[in-house]
Amino acid sequence: MDTLEGKMAPAAGVSGTANQRPIGTRRASLALLAFAQLIYSLDIYVVFVALPEIGTDLGFSGQTLQWVVSAYTVFCGGFLLLGGRAADLLGNRRMFVLALALYAASSLVGGLAWSPGVIIAARAVQGIGGALLFPATLSLINRLFAEGLERNRALAVWGGAGATGLTLGSLVGGFLTNAFGWPSVFFVNVLLAGIAILAAFAVIPRDRPRQERRSFDIPGAVTVTAGATLLVYVLVQGPEYGWNSTSIAVSAALAAILLVLFAIIEARSKDPLMPMRLFRNRHLIAGITITFIFMGTFGALPYFQTVFFQKVLGFTPLQTGLAFLVPCVAIATGTQIGERLATRFATRNTLLIGMIVGAIGTAAMAPGAVADSGYLAIVPGLVISGIGQGITWTAMWIAAASGVHNDDQGVASGMASTTLNVGNAIGLATLIAIANAGINGLAGDQLRIAIADGTQIAFYLTAAGVLFGLLVSLTLPRKTTSVIASQAA
Repeated sequence: MDTLEGKMAPAAGVSGTANQRPIGTRRASLALLAFAQLIYSLDIYVVFVALPEIGTDLGFSGQTLQWVVSAYTVFCGGFLLLGGRAADLLGNRRMFVLALALYAASSLVGGLAWSPGVIIAARAVQGIGGALLFPATLSLINRLFAEGLERNRALAVWGGAGATGLTLGSLVGGFLTNAFGWPSVFFVNVLLAGIAILAAFAVIPRDRPRQERRSFDIPGAVTVTAGATLLVYVLVQGPEYGWNSTSIAVSAALAAILLVLFAIIEARSKDPLMPMRLFRNRHLIAGITITFIFMGTFGALPYFQTVFFQKVLGFTPLQTGLAFLVPCVAIATGTQIGERLATRFATRNTLLIGMIVGAIGTAAMAPGAVADSGYLAIVPGLVISGIGQGITWTAMWIAAASGVHNDDQGVASGMASTTLNVGNAIGLATLIAIANAGINGLAGDQLRIAIADGTQIAFYLTAAGVLFGLLVSLTLPRKTTSVIASQAA
Protein backbone atom coordinates (compact mmCIF):
# COMPACT_ATOMS: atom_id res chain seq x y z
CA MET A 1 0.00 0.00 0.00
CA ASP A 2 1.49 3.36 -1.01
CA THR A 3 1.71 6.69 0.80
CA LEU A 4 -1.72 7.70 -0.49
CA GLU A 5 -3.61 5.55 1.97
CA GLY A 6 -1.18 3.88 4.30
CA LYS A 7 2.28 2.48 3.70
CA MET A 8 2.33 1.29 7.28
CA ALA A 9 6.03 0.80 7.88
CA PRO A 10 7.80 0.40 11.24
CA ALA A 11 8.54 3.61 13.04
CA ALA A 12 11.59 5.31 11.61
CA GLY A 13 13.51 7.74 13.71
CA VAL A 14 12.77 6.15 17.09
CA SER A 15 14.13 2.88 18.33
CA GLY A 16 11.41 0.26 18.47
CA THR A 17 7.88 0.33 17.18
CA ALA A 18 4.83 1.02 19.27
CA ASN A 19 3.97 -2.66 19.62
CA GLN A 20 7.49 -3.57 20.81
CA ARG A 21 7.57 -1.12 23.70
CA PRO A 22 6.09 -2.07 27.11
CA ILE A 23 2.71 -0.51 27.86
CA GLY A 24 4.11 1.17 30.99
CA THR A 25 6.85 2.86 28.95
CA ARG A 26 4.36 4.04 26.35
CA ARG A 27 2.14 5.50 29.05
CA ALA A 28 5.10 7.33 30.55
CA SER A 29 5.98 8.68 27.09
CA LEU A 30 2.41 9.87 26.58
CA ALA A 31 2.39 11.56 29.98
CA LEU A 32 5.55 13.47 29.06
CA LEU A 33 4.24 14.43 25.60
CA ALA A 34 1.00 15.67 27.18
CA PHE A 35 3.07 17.64 29.71
CA ALA A 36 5.03 19.21 26.83
CA GLN A 37 1.78 20.19 25.14
CA LEU A 38 0.67 21.70 28.46
CA ILE A 39 3.85 23.82 28.51
CA TYR A 40 3.33 24.90 24.90
CA SER A 41 -0.30 25.95 25.38
CA LEU A 42 0.35 27.46 28.82
CA ASP A 43 2.93 29.81 27.34
CA ILE A 44 0.44 31.17 24.80
CA TYR A 45 -1.63 32.99 27.43
CA VAL A 46 0.57 33.19 30.53
CA VAL A 47 2.24 36.41 29.31
CA PHE A 48 -0.99 38.28 28.49
CA VAL A 49 -1.88 39.08 32.08
CA ALA A 50 1.63 40.38 32.77
CA LEU A 51 1.76 42.74 29.75
CA PRO A 52 0.79 45.95 31.61
CA GLU A 53 3.55 45.45 34.22
CA ILE A 54 6.09 44.51 31.53
CA GLY A 55 5.25 47.66 29.60
CA THR A 56 5.59 49.91 32.65
CA ASP A 57 8.75 48.31 34.03
CA LEU A 58 10.72 48.12 30.77
CA GLY A 59 9.48 51.37 29.24
CA PHE A 60 7.48 50.07 26.30
CA SER A 61 5.38 52.48 24.30
CA GLY A 62 1.76 51.64 23.60
CA GLN A 63 2.59 50.66 20.02
CA THR A 64 5.60 48.46 20.79
CA LEU A 65 4.20 46.46 23.73
CA GLN A 66 2.22 44.26 21.34
CA TRP A 67 5.53 42.83 20.07
CA VAL A 68 5.93 40.88 23.30
CA VAL A 69 3.08 38.78 21.90
CA SER A 70 3.64 39.26 18.17
CA ALA A 71 7.32 38.22 18.22
CA TYR A 72 6.32 34.81 19.56
CA THR A 73 3.43 34.42 17.11
CA VAL A 74 5.38 35.47 14.02
CA PHE A 75 8.43 33.27 14.61
CA CYS A 76 6.44 30.29 15.80
CA GLY A 77 4.22 30.41 12.72
CA GLY A 78 7.17 30.90 10.39
CA PHE A 79 9.32 28.01 11.64
CA LEU A 80 6.67 25.28 12.07
CA LEU A 81 7.22 23.54 8.74
CA LEU A 82 10.99 23.61 9.20
CA GLY A 83 10.54 22.23 12.71
CA GLY A 84 8.38 19.40 11.42
CA ARG A 85 10.87 18.31 8.77
CA ALA A 86 13.76 18.64 11.19
CA ALA A 87 12.02 16.10 13.44
CA ASP A 88 11.86 13.68 10.49
CA LEU A 89 15.49 14.07 9.44
CA LEU A 90 17.37 14.87 12.66
CA GLY A 91 15.36 12.77 15.11
CA ASN A 92 12.24 13.28 17.18
CA ARG A 93 13.88 13.11 20.59
CA ARG A 94 16.73 15.41 19.56
CA MET A 95 14.29 18.06 18.33
CA PHE A 96 12.03 17.57 21.35
CA VAL A 97 14.92 18.19 23.75
CA LEU A 98 16.35 21.04 21.66
CA ALA A 99 12.96 22.77 21.59
CA LEU A 100 12.59 22.52 25.36
CA ALA A 101 16.14 23.80 25.82
CA LEU A 102 15.32 26.85 23.66
CA TYR A 103 12.20 27.39 25.76
CA ALA A 104 14.18 27.24 29.00
CA ALA A 105 17.05 29.47 27.82
CA SER A 106 14.83 32.11 26.20
CA SER A 107 12.51 32.14 29.22
CA LEU A 108 15.48 32.74 31.52
CA VAL A 109 16.61 35.67 29.37
CA GLY A 110 13.04 36.97 29.22
CA GLY A 111 12.71 36.95 32.99
CA LEU A 112 16.02 38.78 33.36
CA ALA A 113 15.30 41.25 30.52
CA TRP A 114 16.39 44.85 31.12
CA SER A 115 15.06 46.45 27.93
CA PRO A 116 12.24 46.07 25.38
CA GLY A 117 14.63 44.74 22.74
CA VAL A 118 15.90 41.94 24.98
CA ILE A 119 12.46 40.65 25.93
CA ILE A 120 11.22 40.82 22.33
CA ALA A 121 14.27 38.83 21.18
CA ALA A 122 13.65 36.30 23.95
CA ARG A 123 10.03 35.92 22.86
CA ALA A 124 11.14 35.39 19.25
CA VAL A 125 13.42 32.54 20.35
CA GLN A 126 10.57 31.15 22.43
CA GLY A 127 8.50 31.17 19.26
CA ILE A 128 11.16 29.15 17.43
CA GLY A 129 11.20 26.74 20.36
CA GLY A 130 7.44 26.38 20.06
CA ALA A 131 7.76 25.77 16.31
CA LEU A 132 10.16 22.90 17.01
CA LEU A 133 8.24 21.53 20.00
CA PHE A 134 4.70 21.28 18.62
CA PRO A 135 5.41 19.13 15.51
CA ALA A 136 8.03 17.04 17.34
CA THR A 137 5.52 16.24 20.09
CA LEU A 138 2.73 15.44 17.66
CA SER A 139 5.07 13.40 15.45
CA LEU A 140 6.21 11.34 18.45
CA ILE A 141 2.60 10.51 19.31
CA ASN A 142 1.91 9.45 15.72
CA ARG A 143 5.03 7.29 15.62
CA LEU A 144 4.87 5.72 19.07
CA PHE A 145 1.17 4.82 18.97
CA ALA A 146 -0.31 2.61 16.27
CA GLU A 147 -2.90 4.17 13.97
CA GLY A 148 -6.40 3.40 15.19
CA LEU A 149 -7.71 3.01 18.74
CA GLU A 150 -4.30 3.40 20.42
CA ARG A 151 -3.38 6.61 18.61
CA ASN A 152 -6.89 8.04 19.01
CA ARG A 153 -6.65 7.66 22.78
CA ALA A 154 -3.17 9.20 22.85
CA LEU A 155 -4.32 12.20 20.79
CA ALA A 156 -7.29 12.68 23.14
CA VAL A 157 -4.97 12.83 26.16
CA TRP A 158 -2.61 15.19 24.31
CA GLY A 159 -5.50 17.42 23.23
CA GLY A 160 -6.95 17.52 26.74
CA ALA A 161 -3.60 18.65 28.10
CA GLY A 162 -3.49 21.46 25.54
CA ALA A 163 -6.98 22.65 26.47
CA THR A 164 -6.02 22.63 30.13
CA GLY A 165 -2.89 24.66 29.43
CA LEU A 166 -4.79 27.37 27.57
CA THR A 167 -7.01 27.98 30.58
CA LEU A 168 -4.27 27.60 33.17
CA GLY A 169 -2.25 30.22 31.29
CA SER A 170 -4.56 33.02 32.39
CA LEU A 171 -4.86 31.68 35.94
CA VAL A 172 -1.15 31.02 36.40
CA GLY A 173 -0.22 34.31 34.77
CA GLY A 174 -2.53 36.27 37.07
CA PHE A 175 -1.36 34.48 40.20
CA LEU A 176 2.37 34.71 39.45
CA THR A 177 2.22 38.36 38.38
CA ASN A 178 0.31 39.37 41.52
CA ALA A 179 2.49 37.31 43.86
CA PHE A 180 6.00 37.56 42.39
CA GLY A 181 5.97 40.12 39.57
CA TRP A 182 6.05 39.72 35.80
CA PRO A 183 9.49 37.95 35.55
CA SER A 184 7.93 34.91 37.24
CA VAL A 185 5.76 34.15 34.18
CA PHE A 186 9.03 33.52 32.31
CA PHE A 187 10.92 31.76 35.08
CA VAL A 188 8.18 29.16 35.48
CA ASN A 189 8.99 27.91 31.97
CA VAL A 190 12.60 27.30 32.99
CA LEU A 191 11.44 24.92 35.71
CA LEU A 192 8.82 23.14 33.61
CA ALA A 193 11.04 22.75 30.54
CA GLY A 194 13.93 21.52 32.70
CA ILE A 195 11.76 18.79 34.20
CA ALA A 196 10.58 17.73 30.74
CA ILE A 197 14.14 17.58 29.37
CA LEU A 198 15.30 15.27 32.16
CA ALA A 199 12.23 13.07 31.72
CA ALA A 200 12.75 12.87 27.95
CA PHE A 201 16.03 11.00 28.31
CA ALA A 202 14.29 8.45 30.52
CA VAL A 203 11.02 7.77 28.68
CA ILE A 204 11.40 8.87 25.03
CA PRO A 205 13.17 6.21 22.93
CA ARG A 206 16.46 7.11 21.31
CA ASP A 207 16.48 8.26 17.72
CA ARG A 208 17.39 5.29 15.58
CA PRO A 209 20.22 5.76 13.04
CA ARG A 210 18.86 5.95 9.52
CA GLN A 211 19.94 3.32 7.05
CA GLU A 212 19.76 5.77 4.16
CA ARG A 213 21.40 9.16 3.99
CA ARG A 214 19.02 12.02 3.27
CA SER A 215 20.05 15.60 2.63
CA PHE A 216 18.40 18.58 4.24
CA ASP A 217 16.68 20.77 1.65
CA ILE A 218 18.43 24.03 2.53
CA PRO A 219 16.98 26.17 -0.31
CA GLY A 220 13.49 24.91 0.51
CA ALA A 221 14.00 25.48 4.22
CA VAL A 222 15.22 29.06 3.72
CA THR A 223 12.47 30.08 1.31
CA VAL A 224 9.54 28.53 3.21
CA THR A 225 10.73 29.75 6.60
CA ALA A 226 11.31 33.31 5.39
CA GLY A 227 8.11 33.30 3.35
CA ALA A 228 5.95 31.86 6.14
CA THR A 229 7.45 34.23 8.71
CA LEU A 230 6.71 37.24 6.51
CA LEU A 231 3.19 35.96 5.81
CA VAL A 232 2.40 35.57 9.51
CA TYR A 233 3.93 39.00 10.17
CA VAL A 234 1.58 40.53 7.57
CA LEU A 235 -1.46 38.79 9.01
CA VAL A 236 -0.62 39.66 12.61
CA GLN A 237 0.53 43.26 12.11
CA GLY A 238 -1.67 44.25 9.16
CA PRO A 239 -4.62 45.35 11.31
CA GLU A 240 -2.29 47.37 13.57
CA TYR A 241 -0.08 49.06 10.95
CA GLY A 242 -2.72 49.33 8.22
CA TRP A 243 -2.99 47.03 5.20
CA ASN A 244 -1.76 49.80 2.87
CA SER A 245 1.34 50.62 4.92
CA THR A 246 4.70 50.24 3.19
CA SER A 247 6.07 47.57 5.55
CA ILE A 248 2.96 45.39 5.19
CA ALA A 249 2.78 45.75 1.40
CA VAL A 250 6.49 44.96 0.92
CA SER A 251 6.34 42.03 3.33
CA ALA A 252 3.27 40.60 1.59
CA ALA A 253 4.96 40.81 -1.81
CA LEU A 254 8.15 39.17 -0.53
CA ALA A 255 6.14 36.44 1.19
CA ALA A 256 4.31 35.64 -2.05
CA ILE A 257 7.55 35.54 -4.06
CA LEU A 258 9.33 33.32 -1.53
CA LEU A 259 6.43 30.87 -1.20
CA VAL A 260 6.11 30.55 -4.99
CA LEU A 261 9.87 30.00 -5.18
CA PHE A 262 9.54 27.35 -2.46
CA ALA A 263 6.91 25.49 -4.49
CA ILE A 264 9.19 25.53 -7.55
CA ILE A 265 12.15 24.27 -5.51
CA GLU A 266 10.10 21.46 -3.98
CA ALA A 267 8.79 20.32 -7.36
CA ARG A 268 12.37 19.94 -8.65
CA SER A 269 14.17 18.74 -5.52
CA LYS A 270 15.32 15.11 -5.26
CA ASP A 271 14.88 15.19 -1.48
CA PRO A 272 12.33 17.96 -0.81
CA LEU A 273 11.55 19.55 2.53
CA MET A 274 7.83 18.98 1.83
CA PRO A 275 7.31 16.04 -0.56
CA MET A 276 4.62 16.81 -3.12
CA ARG A 277 3.28 13.25 -2.80
CA LEU A 278 1.77 14.25 0.55
CA PHE A 279 -0.81 16.31 -1.32
CA ARG A 280 -2.26 13.06 -2.70
CA ASN A 281 -3.27 11.99 0.82
CA ARG A 282 -6.96 12.91 1.20
CA HIS A 283 -6.83 12.56 4.98
CA LEU A 284 -3.87 14.91 5.33
CA ILE A 285 -5.28 17.57 2.99
CA ALA A 286 -8.65 17.47 4.72
CA GLY A 287 -6.93 17.55 8.12
CA ILE A 288 -4.76 20.59 7.40
CA THR A 289 -7.70 22.42 5.80
CA ILE A 290 -9.80 21.77 8.88
CA THR A 291 -7.02 22.99 11.18
CA PHE A 292 -7.10 26.25 9.19
CA ILE A 293 -10.87 26.55 9.56
CA PHE A 294 -10.81 25.46 13.20
CA MET A 295 -8.38 28.17 14.28
CA GLY A 296 -9.95 30.81 12.05
CA THR A 297 -13.26 30.23 13.83
CA PHE A 298 -13.11 28.39 17.16
CA GLY A 299 -9.54 29.60 17.74
CA ALA A 300 -10.70 33.24 17.72
CA LEU A 301 -13.31 32.72 20.45
CA PRO A 302 -10.97 33.18 23.48
CA TYR A 303 -10.09 36.69 22.30
CA PHE A 304 -13.72 37.80 22.10
CA GLN A 305 -14.64 35.99 25.30
CA THR A 306 -11.79 37.75 27.12
CA VAL A 307 -12.86 41.17 25.79
CA PHE A 308 -16.48 40.48 26.75
CA PHE A 309 -15.60 39.31 30.25
CA GLN A 310 -13.32 42.25 31.02
CA LYS A 311 -14.77 45.21 29.07
CA VAL A 312 -18.47 44.36 29.21
CA LEU A 313 -18.90 42.34 32.40
CA GLY A 314 -16.04 44.15 34.20
CA PHE A 315 -14.12 41.04 35.28
CA THR A 316 -10.59 41.31 36.67
CA PRO A 317 -7.85 39.25 34.96
CA LEU A 318 -8.10 36.62 37.70
CA GLN A 319 -11.90 36.46 37.39
CA THR A 320 -11.47 36.13 33.64
CA GLY A 321 -9.15 33.18 34.14
CA LEU A 322 -11.69 31.54 36.44
CA ALA A 323 -14.44 32.16 33.88
CA PHE A 324 -12.43 30.13 31.37
CA LEU A 325 -12.57 27.05 33.61
CA VAL A 326 -16.01 26.19 32.19
CA PRO A 327 -14.97 26.04 28.51
CA CYS A 328 -11.68 24.38 29.50
CA VAL A 329 -13.46 21.48 31.20
CA ALA A 330 -15.91 21.28 28.30
CA ILE A 331 -13.13 21.16 25.68
CA ALA A 332 -11.15 18.57 27.65
CA THR A 333 -14.31 16.47 27.93
CA GLY A 334 -14.90 16.87 24.21
CA THR A 335 -11.43 15.52 23.38
CA GLN A 336 -12.24 12.30 25.25
CA ILE A 337 -15.62 12.02 23.54
CA GLY A 338 -13.89 12.63 20.20
CA GLU A 339 -11.57 9.67 20.75
CA ARG A 340 -14.50 7.35 21.43
CA LEU A 341 -16.49 8.64 18.46
CA ALA A 342 -13.53 8.37 16.08
CA THR A 343 -12.90 4.79 17.14
CA ARG A 344 -16.54 3.80 16.75
CA PHE A 345 -17.82 5.91 13.86
CA ALA A 346 -14.64 6.84 11.89
CA THR A 347 -12.98 10.22 11.55
CA ARG A 348 -15.36 11.68 8.97
CA ASN A 349 -18.47 11.28 11.08
CA THR A 350 -16.66 12.43 14.19
CA LEU A 351 -15.65 15.69 12.49
CA LEU A 352 -19.23 16.23 11.33
CA ILE A 353 -20.58 15.69 14.84
CA GLY A 354 -17.97 17.94 16.45
CA MET A 355 -18.52 20.82 14.06
CA ILE A 356 -22.31 20.67 14.26
CA VAL A 357 -22.22 20.62 18.08
CA GLY A 358 -19.60 23.38 18.17
CA ALA A 359 -21.51 25.61 15.74
CA ILE A 360 -24.75 25.20 17.72
CA GLY A 361 -23.00 26.02 21.01
CA THR A 362 -21.18 29.05 19.58
CA ALA A 363 -24.42 30.45 18.13
CA ALA A 364 -26.09 29.82 21.51
CA MET A 365 -23.56 32.14 23.21
CA ALA A 366 -24.60 35.14 21.11
CA PRO A 367 -28.00 35.91 22.72
CA GLY A 368 -26.34 36.10 26.15
CA ALA A 369 -23.55 38.42 24.98
CA VAL A 370 -25.33 41.67 25.73
CA ALA A 371 -24.29 44.61 27.88
CA ASP A 372 -26.85 44.02 30.65
CA SER A 373 -26.38 40.25 30.91
CA GLY A 374 -24.29 38.19 33.30
CA TYR A 375 -21.80 35.34 32.98
CA LEU A 376 -24.43 32.64 33.48
CA ALA A 377 -26.24 33.79 30.33
CA ILE A 378 -23.49 32.38 28.08
CA VAL A 379 -22.51 29.32 30.17
CA PRO A 380 -24.78 26.86 28.27
CA GLY A 381 -23.26 27.98 24.98
CA LEU A 382 -19.74 27.80 26.44
CA VAL A 383 -20.31 24.19 27.47
CA ILE A 384 -21.86 23.02 24.19
CA SER A 385 -19.35 24.91 22.06
CA GLY A 386 -16.45 23.58 24.15
CA ILE A 387 -17.55 19.98 23.76
CA GLY A 388 -17.84 20.44 20.00
CA GLN A 389 -14.40 22.05 19.84
CA GLY A 390 -12.86 19.17 21.79
CA ILE A 391 -14.42 16.55 19.53
CA THR A 392 -13.25 18.39 16.41
CA TRP A 393 -9.74 18.99 17.81
CA THR A 394 -9.10 15.29 18.39
CA ALA A 395 -10.62 14.18 15.09
CA MET A 396 -8.76 16.71 12.92
CA TRP A 397 -5.37 15.54 14.20
CA ILE A 398 -6.38 11.92 13.61
CA ALA A 399 -7.26 12.86 10.03
CA ALA A 400 -3.99 14.73 9.49
CA ALA A 401 -1.93 11.73 10.63
CA SER A 402 -3.88 8.98 8.85
CA GLY A 403 -2.12 7.25 5.98
CA VAL A 404 1.11 9.24 6.45
CA HIS A 405 4.33 7.24 6.30
CA ASN A 406 6.35 7.33 9.52
CA ASP A 407 9.24 9.11 7.79
CA ASP A 408 6.88 11.97 6.91
CA GLN A 409 5.00 12.36 10.21
CA GLY A 410 7.08 15.34 11.26
CA VAL A 411 6.53 17.36 8.10
CA ALA A 412 2.83 16.38 8.07
CA SER A 413 2.55 17.70 11.63
CA GLY A 414 4.40 20.84 10.56
CA MET A 415 2.03 21.38 7.64
CA ALA A 416 -1.03 21.00 9.85
CA SER A 417 0.31 23.26 12.59
CA THR A 418 1.35 25.90 10.04
CA THR A 419 -2.19 26.11 8.64
CA LEU A 420 -3.35 26.21 12.26
CA ASN A 421 -1.37 29.40 12.92
CA VAL A 422 -2.16 31.05 9.58
CA GLY A 423 -5.86 30.26 10.01
CA ASN A 424 -5.87 31.83 13.45
CA ALA A 425 -4.17 35.00 12.21
CA ILE A 426 -6.55 35.40 9.25
CA GLY A 427 -9.69 34.52 11.19
CA LEU A 428 -8.86 36.75 14.15
CA ALA A 429 -7.92 39.73 11.98
CA THR A 430 -11.14 39.40 9.95
CA LEU A 431 -13.45 38.97 12.93
CA ILE A 432 -11.84 41.81 14.90
CA ALA A 433 -12.19 44.18 11.93
CA ILE A 434 -15.89 43.35 11.61
CA ALA A 435 -16.65 43.33 15.34
CA ASN A 436 -14.87 46.65 16.00
CA ALA A 437 -16.24 48.50 12.98
CA GLY A 438 -18.60 50.66 15.06
CA ILE A 439 -16.66 51.42 18.24
CA ASN A 440 -14.49 54.36 17.14
CA GLY A 441 -15.18 57.49 19.15
CA LEU A 442 -17.44 55.77 21.70
CA ALA A 443 -16.98 55.77 25.47
CA GLY A 444 -18.72 54.66 28.65
CA ASP A 445 -21.95 52.68 28.32
CA GLN A 446 -22.10 53.29 24.58
CA LEU A 447 -18.72 51.61 24.19
CA ARG A 448 -19.80 48.65 26.35
CA ILE A 449 -22.92 48.18 24.25
CA ALA A 450 -20.94 48.42 21.00
CA ILE A 451 -18.38 45.87 22.24
CA ALA A 452 -21.19 43.50 23.24
CA ASP A 453 -22.84 43.92 19.83
CA GLY A 454 -19.54 43.23 18.10
CA THR A 455 -19.02 40.13 20.23
CA GLN A 456 -22.45 38.85 19.21
CA ILE A 457 -21.60 39.33 15.55
CA ALA A 458 -18.28 37.50 16.04
CA PHE A 459 -20.04 34.55 17.67
CA TYR A 460 -22.58 34.25 14.85
CA LEU A 461 -19.90 34.57 12.15
CA THR A 462 -17.77 31.95 13.91
CA ALA A 463 -20.70 29.52 13.96
CA ALA A 464 -21.30 30.16 10.25
CA GLY A 465 -17.61 29.73 9.42
CA VAL A 466 -17.49 26.34 11.14
CA LEU A 467 -20.05 25.08 8.62
CA PHE A 468 -17.39 25.35 5.88
CA GLY A 469 -15.51 22.69 7.80
CA LEU A 470 -18.49 20.38 7.31
CA LEU A 471 -18.02 20.54 3.55
CA VAL A 472 -14.33 19.67 3.88
CA SER A 473 -15.14 16.76 6.19
CA LEU A 474 -17.45 15.30 3.56
CA THR A 475 -14.41 14.76 1.30
CA LEU A 476 -13.11 12.09 3.67
CA PRO A 477 -14.09 8.45 3.07
CA ARG A 478 -16.75 6.99 5.33
CA LYS A 479 -14.29 4.35 6.50
CA THR A 480 -10.65 5.01 7.34
CA THR A 481 -8.84 2.55 5.06
CA SER A 482 -5.45 3.06 6.71
CA VAL A 483 -6.84 2.16 10.14
CA ILE A 484 -8.30 -1.08 8.80
CA ALA A 485 -5.01 -1.86 7.09
CA SER A 486 -2.97 -1.20 10.21
CA GLN A 487 -5.21 -3.38 12.30
CA ALA A 488 -5.01 -6.21 9.77
CA ALA A 489 -1.23 -5.93 9.69
